[in-house]
Amino acid sequence: MSQKNANMYDVAKLAGVSHQTVSRVINGSASIKPETRDKVLAAIEELGYRPSMAARALATSKSRMLGVLVSDSAFFGPSSMTHAMEAEARASGYFVVAVAVDAQDGAAVLDAIEHLKKLGVDGMIIIAPQESILETYRPVLLGMPLITIDATESTDASSVSIDNIAGARLAVAHLAELGHTKIAHVSGPYTWYEAKARAKGYELELSSRGLQRLPILEGDWSARSGFEAGLKLIADYPEVTAVFAANDQTALGLLTAFAQNGIDVPAQVSIVGFDNQDETEFYNPALTTVAQDFAGLGKHAMKLLLDAVSGTSLATHEDVVPKLVVRASTASPNK
Repeated sequence: MSQKNANMYDVAKLAGVSHQTVSRVINGSASIKPETRDKVLAAIEELGYRPSMAARALATSKSRMLGVLVSDSAFFGPSSMTHAMEAEARASGYFVVAVAVDAQDGAAVLDAIEHLKKLGVDGMIIIAPQESILETYRPVLLGMPLITIDATESTDASSVSIDNIAGARLAVAHLAELGHTKIAHVSGPYTWYEAKARAKGYELELSSRGLQRLPILEGDWSARSGFEAGLKLIADYPEVTAVFAANDQTALGLLTAFAQNGIDVPAQVSIVGFDNQDETEFYNPALTTVAQDFAGLGKHAMKLLLDAVSGTSLATHEDVVPKLVVRASTASPNK
């Protein structure tokens, strides 16, 4: 008999027990005597038997797999969160099946959800920064343990998020307290909750301080859109002395636009980013930014999902407040 073809019945025969006993040992039943468990485990080891996930799922109604649906997985935030989720799940004996989707393609989102459901995942996390994903998944995931990672405008009971409004207010408050009164904002795309929440925080902080709200320039999170916004600010808003960028890549584009036009940062214009990507301390100048703990957020979301799957607790919405990291790209205004 070839070891690679060994099955549960072969294990039962070698151990001198029933195949039901083998199944109970594999699935961690507490009713098995220690000596019986040892015999079964020894037989499994000798035969090289490895129970299939499908068979185990049929026996336990649990696949030990968890789904993660993520859009724009190439971005720093989603990729960092997904990595942390995988590590947290493996520590609890689960595997993560991550599926990347185009959030603007509703059919693709539904196909991805159906794929994960057919795999028999025990629960799902949706990293849902866009309205389109949130609108699409609601009708098709009723009854499944589910955690969303989104922005503060979502009201899902089982969700976690960065408090983007609070983070934006930190950025604007820092600039205002340095003495800036003409503070511009380059936003992310308004199809993203984060972009709208950060723009709202920008407006709220300006209003609370009696400062003028300048026109918001909408970008797409990229350095290029930041560069183009920088050129527009130079041409149309020469009075601006500070810019709050919706993310660090946008800030990088702004830095380049100002440098190429002989405008010194921070002597003439201060810039604050958002995310605190690893490379921001090596920008020229080093970037003041709002730090998000993406890994911590992903780990917390996975813990909530594991709790929901096991039924040990009821997950509730939670906002994580980011922190301001002050570096060399901000200073008091000189003009």
